[in-house]
Amino acid sequence: MAVEMETDGEDNAVKEAPRIQRLDESVVNRIAAGEVIQRPVSAIKELVENSLDASSTSINVVVKDGGLKLIQVSDDGHGIRYEDLPILCERHTTSKLSTFEDLHSIKSMGFRGEALASMTYVSHVTVTTITPGQLHGYRASYRDGVMEHEPKACAAVKGTQIMIENLFYNMTARKKTLQNSGDDYPKIVDLLSRFAIHYINVSFSCRKHGAPRADVHSVASSSKIDAIRSVYGVSVAQNLIAIEASDDDLSSSVFEMHGLISDSNYIARKITMVLFINDRLVECGALKRAVEIVYSATLPKASKPFIYMSIVLPSEHVDVNVHPTKREVSLLNQEVIIEKIQAVVESKLRNTNEERTFQEQTVDPSLSSPVTASQASPNIPSTSSSGFKVPKLPHKIVRTNSQDPAGRLHAYMQVKSPVHVQRNNILATVRSLVRQRRNPRETADLTSVQKLLDDVNHRCHSGLLDIVKHCTYIGMADDVYALLQHNTHLYLANVVNLSKELMYQQVLRRFAHFNAIQLSEPAPLPELIMLALKEENLDADETDDFNKNIAEMNTDLLKKQSELLDEYFCIHVDAEGNLGRLPVILDQYTPEMDRVPEFLLCLANDVEWDDEKTCFQTIAAALGNFYAMHPPLLPNPTDEGLQFYKRKPSSSSGEPNATTCGDSGEMGDDIEHELLSEAENAWAQREWIIQHVLFPSMKLFFNPPTSMVTNGTFVQVASLEKLFKIFERC
Repeated sequence: MAVEMETDGEDNAVKEAPRIQRLDESVVNRIAAGEVIQRPVSAIKELVENSLDASSTSINVVVKDGGLKLIQVSDDGHGIRYEDLPILCERHTTSKLSTFEDLHSIKSMGFRGEALASMTYVSHVTVTTITPGQLHGYRASYRDGVMEHEPKACAAVKGTQIMIENLFYNMTARKKTLQNSGDDYPKIVDLLSRFAIHYINVSFSCRKHGAPRADVHSVASSSKIDAIRSVYGVSVAQNLIAIEASDDDLSSSVFEMHGLISDSNYIARKITMVLFINDRLVECGALKRAVEIVYSATLPKASKPFIYMSIVLPSEHVDVNVHPTKREVSLLNQEVIIEKIQAVVESKLRNTNEERTFQEQTVDPSLSSPVTASQASPNIPSTSSSGFKVPKLPHKIVRTNSQDPAGRLHAYMQVKSPVHVQRNNILATVRSLVRQRRNPRETADLTSVQKLLDDVNHRCHSGLLDIVKHCTYIGMADDVYALLQHNTHLYLANVVNLSKELMYQQVLRRFAHFNAIQLSEPAPLPELIMLALKEENLDADETDDFNKNIAEMNTDLLKKQSELLDEYFCIHVDAEGNLGRLPVILDQYTPEMDRVPEFLLCLANDVEWDDEKTCFQTIAAALGNFYAMHPPLLPNPTDEGLQFYKRKPSSSSGEPNATTCGDSGEMGDDIEHELLSEAENAWAQREWIIQHVLFPSMKLFFNPPTSMVTNGTFVQVASLEKLFKIFERC
């Protein structure tokens, strides 16, 4: 023990104070760069601010892999002088100030001269620029703060383009952290959105590399509210109220504030605060907490508001040099300013909290009755594990298939071929074209439409999907139900429900990519809506004036929404209120035009225009109902339906229908043959479309929802196995 203690004493005796060393300049620069450029969005913020300082009117950002692979910022500003390019990326080189005193009156967003230099220490930087009056531009590349070679002459457009490649290539830990923490792209989109609503005279765009459309695309607008509508959407813009505050008391505070804050109708999951102080995008935690406290106390249900504020103070009252990334600033008399803004916000909210608008939401009933796939379609093994084909038992043998028409009902019936039905080879060609059609995958890049498509896929029932894709169409059992065969089972399928859901899904898939059905003559909306209203109130002659007012209101509404209807759904309503075009939802199929009045009335009354997702959903549902393959309006001219086409006898005795009870032999001479022929053609054409258009399209496109298992759309009427059991008992 004594020896060990002596050894410990010797170890303590040899410990010395560490020597202080002067770090190498490259190490210092890299440490500083990691502090200024913390992540890709930090670099983009610095570059966009430089573009704004250069008096740019257009700023475009392209990003790849969240900014780690590529960041490209292009502007149309005044450019960079050729003689300044050699020192452009050196530390503490700037055109914004020359003395420390200039910092007290600084109006530009950049002032340190560190951003570009920091980027060159953690990435590869290429600058392309041209100044006014030059015939060509220059391109130079930089690394570690030094220009790698002389600037090269090149073709260039007005302004400057800075390209950052392989960000953090020499900082392995940070690069892995950013890759593991998820894409930085949403933060970049949010940053550009904030700049876009403040600098309304500048157009901004931001997109992923290779993407056809920009995720942020703002154009110069006349007001802040228009910019917010363009960037954040109508649902935000329509629920904002203007707010102003100011003070010119030199003893306490001098400032002006104007902005927009959300009212009681705005509901969100988190607070969004966009704050500019002297046109500089910053954060102020104290002001944010103060406003959030007011909302929590005044509007508990809307306690996560949207806030845009622009505060202007004298330059000497703002210290901009308090944060490495200039994200925060220090204000003179900050507590007084926050207190006064808080009081104005509270007063404004209390005055506007007298009324509130509630939006009705519909619940999808199909999600309330889940059914497993095994309940709808049993699996039938056909081969053994060795690959040898096992002979089917007698009760498994099916005598029809999708290619052989011998098993269909038409083979056992004598049917008059209508005039419009073409020859067999033409039908086969059309069927082949229908089978070759493919689902249009390209849709508008709208989150709401994608969510609706995701709902369609989520609600798809796998058992019904197998039936739809591998069934054999047999024929129509009645006006609504078709007979289908799948394996050894026979089903009745509701054609109206199937076609309605198929059309709804196709509207979402073809969103903003429709072909058009051009009407031969524009149809006036007021007259069509009046027809629909009269159909609903046949006995109410005294309500004509009331119906006319409703028709005018509905026409005005559809005219107001005409741009949306035309752009996204190919429903064209001109300035005079005439319907000119309808969309092609399913190739080879045109809806029954007699149902246009009902469709327009549904479009005006049932669509929720306020919420984007609900709006698109209800319009798609209205189109689905309109394009669904309903039975023709003329009754089916078979059996009892033939009575409809009998001429009404003229009787001097004033007793109507005196001869309606005559025998069938006498009825033949009293038939309206022209009307009967029209009805026969309509019903035959519907059945042809169901067989050759609807069911082939369903095999390609349709995702049957789970609700169809229980709502009577599919009904199993026979099973070959059960029939064999019955026959065996006999």
